[in-house]
Amino acid sequence: QVQLVESGGGLVQPGGSLRLSCAASGSMFSINVMNWHRQAPGKQRELVATITSGGSTNYADSVKGRFTISRDNGKNTVYLQMNSLRPEDTAVYYCNVNGYRTTSWGTPFSSWGQGTQVTVSS
Repeated sequence: QVQLVESGGGLVQPGGSLRLSCAASGSMFSINVMNWHRQAPGKQRELVATITSGGSTNYADSVKGRFTISRDNGKNTVYLQMNSLRPEDTAVYYCNVNGYRTTSWGTPFSSWGQGTQVTVSS
């Protein structure tokens, strides 16, 4: 199994910054795509940022220029640097890691973190 542990959420004032981390643990797996999603109360879950094994990134229009996704392959960790935070960024943020088992079967997997609360308020 592949387990994800998220950290870095909290309360921040508008214009402030936070960095979220998500570490994957387990054995016999290889990671391909890593994503950050978020869900605000009463809203649908949305994809915020994605990064491939080759380092290609993409962002939701609402966070472009403010958020940066990165990864450390040696540590099996993905980060989300959030700058110039706005109240509308308030949500539970979820890490999502996709890859495959490094066994003869090569079984694909998709794992989700427990979620971390980000609140932007003055």
